[in-house]
Amino acid sequence: MVKEYIINEVNKLRVEKGITQEELANAVGVSRQTVVAIEKGNYTPSIFLSLKIAQFFGQPVEKIFKISNEK
Repeated sequence: MVKEYIINEVNKLRVEKGITQEELANAVGVSRQTVVAIEKGNYTPSIFLSLKIAQFFGQPVEKIFKISNEK
């Protein structure tokens, strides 16, 4: 069986928008450490948080969070 991972574009989108991890964290109601963990791939956010992040960036959730066979 192939191991699957959730990868994300949060760091790329945040940098493109020109905001800090702290600013993103405040906007979606989490700590900066949570944003760091999401960006590094060490934490998979809940559906609720994923939707809040997608809404913040004005992107469909599936454009930000994807299933991959590689980490």
